[in-house]
Amino acid sequence: MDLSQIKADKTVDARSMACPGPLLEAKKGIAGVAVGKVLEILSGDKGSREDIPAWCAKTGHEYLGVLERDGHDSLFVIRKK
Repeated sequence: MDLSQIKADKTVDARSMACPGPLLEAKKGIAGVAVGKVLEILSGDKGSREDIPAWCAKTGHEYLGVLERDGHDSLFVIRKK
């Protein structure tokens, strides 16, 4: 899957936050996304590359991957329930 082609249904901007800020924003943001839709988390914290997939595995959401952008990461999650 080409992550650069994904159009997120909702984006949360946690670029200015340190861990665990991006994860907390993802938890809040996923509530605003319908099941089957995509949440994009913008993060400047490298720990999110491990935190977000682990959270998805624990909660049942589907982690699509990470796209490196200019100075931050875009992490993509599909809400599954």
